[in-house]
Amino acid sequence: MKLSDFDFDLPDHLIATRPVSPRSSARLLLAQSGVIEDRHVFDLTEIFEPGDLLVLNNTKVIPARLFGLRRRESAHGSGEAKIEVTLLEPSAQEGDWRALIKPLRKVKEGEVIVFSQDLSATLIAKDDGQGVLSFNLKGDDFDAALALAGAMPLPPYIAAKRAADEQDKDDYQTVFAEHSGAVAAPTASLHFEADLLVKLQARGVEFAHVTLHVGAGTFLPVKVDDVTTHKMHAEWGQVSATAADQILRAKQEGRRVIPVGTTALRLIESAAAKDGQITPWEGETDIFIYPGFDFNVADALMTNFHLPKSTLMMLVSALMGKARMDEIYSHAIKNEYRFFSYGDSSLLIPHT
Repeated sequence: MKLSDFDFDLPDHLIATRPVSPRSSARLLLAQSGVIEDRHVFDLTEIFEPGDLLVLNNTKVIPARLFGLRRRESAHGSGEAKIEVTLLEPSAQEGDWRALIKPLRKVKEGEVIVFSQDLSATLIAKDDGQGVLSFNLKGDDFDAALALAGAMPLPPYIAAKRAADEQDKDDYQTVFAEHSGAVAAPTASLHFEADLLVKLQARGVEFAHVTLHVGAGTFLPVKVDDVTTHKMHAEWGQVSATAADQILRAKQEGRRVIPVGTTALRLIESAAAKDGQITPWEGETDIFIYPGFDFNVADALMTNFHLPKSTLMMLVSALMGKARMDEIYSHAIKNEYRFFSYGDSSLLIPHT
């Protein structure tokens, strides 16, 4: 399998920079039984069947982009530099974070970057082009200060077109976000609003909540031509005993298990990787799903439209088949579906 196998031409105007409102008014491409239908997310109340189990990723995106100043005193006077920080993941020591720092060369170990009146951080290490920052606040105090000083870490293809703003703090967060730690949103879930969840529940659809903290590595390009040699970034996740029991019962009863988003899919397949049976699970996963993968849990997938040559294109091709995904994406582009994080959605149901 070559990287070029997963490439396609996408007109620039189809890259969404804002979501539609209301969320459930987004278009939905329904692919099942060899047929493609043009629907909307609000139609899920008639598409999903009573007994279907939707697996939702309840991770919460933190406003991980910070802009600060490094001030330095020297024999030649004082000076300052503007520093941009993107938090990547917390370190083992509470209050410490691995981060991308631009420009990293402008900050020495031991120097302080000031982000706001309340929030600052000291660079304590440099490692592999990244920095480790020790913040002056911890716990709830850190969360509160970050909420005021930080901006949502929009994907590069949106950030290149516009800066993040206050609206993104709502738009780039799911309505069921609970556990803080992600620096990218589980974007398929952005289409759900509270009213739609209530209607689905009334139809008899069940929900299982899992947590996968999506990392910035989700946006890293694949750099190898032979995609089977690609190494995935690791992300922390948890499948609780409650969620594992819900999924196991659905499988035993012949009900469909449908993850909402590739993050939820990757997590539940990680939890079932050993023997094919879903069990409570916690840890880091670097599972890489590409054509030839045997799915143990997922019966379908709700997901947005992905970047060319991305691991997510490989994942959906593993689920549906490469030729089928070529048809689906050709249809989506021809019919001007909106792509990527703030774009439209699809429900992919493979032949059984």
